[in-house]
Amino acid sequence: MATMATALLILLLVAPAVYAVEYTVGDTSGWTQGFDYTGWVSGKTFNVGDVLVFNYGGLHKVDRVSESDYNNCASSNALESHDDGNTRINLKAPGTQYFICPTAGHCPGGMKLAVTVVAASPSGTNTPSGSPPSTPATTGTPPSTTSSPPNGATCFFCSLYYNVMAVLISFLVVASMG
Repeated sequence: MATMATALLILLLVAPAVYAVEYTVGDTSGWTQGFDYTGWVSGKTFNVGDVLVFNYGGLHKVDRVSESDYNNCASSNALESHDDGNTRINLKAPGTQYFICPTAGHCPGGMKLAVTVVAASPSGTNTPSGSPPSTPATTGTPPSTTSSPPNGATCFFCSLYYNVMAVLISFLVVASMG
């Protein structure tokens, strides 16, 4: 029994920790007017498999639109429309995805988001991707590379991985005592 637990522990230590990151759009402010979404996206890398969470209320909605509709703040040809107040968007493919609030005046006032999605990184690290192509580049100190989720992101699978590791180590300690 201890041999099987040891083999499982080694497998978990050797296997790379691949995880999806869940980003809360606008962090604690959520999807609302008066927030700088271009600044929020800057320095973040969005990988295939990551999830965007839009938290909003009142008159706000979330529409996924084409680049042209994003640039013109037009929602009549929305690819997806959401109005549940807690919208989860799974980033399924590489490329830039565009989101706007279709409420009159909100998108022209800055309530729009362009997210560039890259193929999932095999190392599970998050590296800066720069600004989306439709926004001007920002100047200043470039963000640092980090292997932990950035602000506004949580990693469910990371927590699960470390909890399983803790249980297995506890099991091995108990098994070696008996």
